Amino acid sequence: MTITTIQPAVSSPLALLVDDLDRAARYTDPGLARVEAVAEALRPALGDPHLLRPDQTVGDPAAYRQHLLHVAPDGLFSLVALVWLPGQATPIHDHLAWCVVGIHQGAEHEERYRLRADGALVPTGHAVAHVGDVDGLLPPGDIHRVHNTGDDLAVSLHVYGADLSDVGSSIRRRYDERSVVRYPGRD
Repeated sequence: MTITTIQPAVSSPLALLVDDLDRAARYTDPGLARVEAVAEALRPALGDPHLLRPDQTVGDPAAYRQHLLHVAPDGLFSLVALVWLPGQATPIHDHLAWCVVGIHQGAEHEERYRLRADGALVPTGHAVAHVGDVDGLLPPGDIHRVHNTGDDLAVSLHVYGADLSDVGSSIRRRYDERSVVRYPGRD
């Protein structure tokens, strides 16, 4: 994964989104209430053709690319654009903190898992998200894998409850694909 840091112009649509996200994250209680407020603040910006500059939607042929768009001065949250070329995927993973994801361009396929006491991962569901779709993740129990199964570029905006300029990634733990329990007829 490649990481770039980009600062928005003061009056850009991105700067306005950052202000909305800041209010939503800062003035709601931690937990589900914050995730829901951030999701509502993110939703109207998704699909806006003026939100991101072309350099903020550049992918990397080696792996999905992370563009760090903003980090709150106190580290309360980070806004990231993840850019996925066709076929690119994350490992199976969970997160350090809460996360809100919105699809800005294209579509993303997500597989969710549950960790059994013996360390095996059990698939619990999957979904395809399209432009305008928003979802929230709240650890623990946020184990998933995301990939671009389409033929076009996909861009998603992620708001993480962590300072990614400090920690680098929102991923807490990666899980081994071999630990996934597959049930015949359910794949």
